Amino acid sequence: METILVLAHTEMDGSLGRPAREALTGARSLQSRLEGSTLIVGLVGADVKAAADAAAGCGADRFLGVSGAAFTQSRYATDAFAAEALCRAAGATLILAPGTSRWCRTLPGVAHRVGGRTDTHATDLSVADDAVSIVRWYYRQRMEATFRRTQRPWVILVDPGCLSPWDGAAGTASLHAVPVEIPAACLRTAVTGLQAPAADAQTIRPDADLLFVAGAGWTKTQPDGKAHTADAAKLILGFLRKSQASLGGSKSLVDLSGEGQAVLPFMTHLNQIGQTGATPRHPKGLATCCHGEEPHAVGWRFISERRAVNLDPNCGWARGKADVLYVADAFAVMAKVNALLAETTPA
Repeated sequence: METILVLAHTEMDGSLGRPAREALTGARSLQSRLEGSTLIVGLVGADVKAAADAAAGCGADRFLGVSGAAFTQSRYATDAFAAEALCRAAGATLILAPGTSRWCRTLPGVAHRVGGRTDTHATDLSVADDAVSIVRWYYRQRMEATFRRTQRPWVILVDPGCLSPWDGAAGTASLHAVPVEIPAACLRTAVTGLQAPAADAQTIRPDADLLFVAGAGWTKTQPDGKAHTADAAKLILGFLRKSQASLGGSKSLVDLSGEGQAVLPFMTHLNQIGQTGATPRHPKGLATCCHGEEPHAVGWRFISERRAVNLDPNCGWARGKADVLYVADAFAVMAKVNALLAETTPA
């Protein structure tokens, strides 16, 4: 019999974030297929009562919590103490957690403390012959592996965006507080504030409904014999502001800065998708001025609707990779789209 612990930290407002609710979906799925298994929810944060009540209808057998001012912010020392205490209090054999930056840097160490093993970037969970297996992608999503472990406890970090978030009824959870004593030496790191770009300067939006991908064609010579990089930047940023889409870039585009060529000033390697970049999971994607199939055939694997704007109907991306192809000039298309959005979007 497995004792399944969903380990989650609260958001800044005390709520249960989407990645945590996705991990809860995975844990519920495992419990339903593992006979005699137990589901426990463990929460860490300044005040975890609201998060526990939000998940009260998930069917968990117990709710455990570690709370206090020391657990408000991400800090390895305090997070590790809290997670270890929850794992031991639950007697967990399977520990599922969202693959957030906070847990990714903490839980491998916790697994060592409790004598277990850990695996990160799980994209799916399954049960066969009463044994749990996880799915993990390797080599930038080109290879898929399914494997299991006999070692317990087993800590599994689930990549956000891979599972549907649990969305059940709230209620009143019976929360058991787990006491944790933090040595003074572990409180030396203090968060003094947060720095974030202005809303209109933010180009990476993981929760956006649309991924807008810019290719190197935006910086190339146009039909008039000149490059119009400044106009391209204005069109792209205007679209991002009006649509609140997330920005992705092909490898060829983000590499241009190292080649001494004109670049889009807001495009960095953090925006790169496919190949050695990120693997986005937005519902829809629109690629513009992109050539070749490799960056997007790999990077767009989890996007359900893929459209492209390209003057070349025979490029590798157009032939079989896009669901819909618009054979047109991206400058003209995006100028028209921005004009239409301006009519419907409040200033």
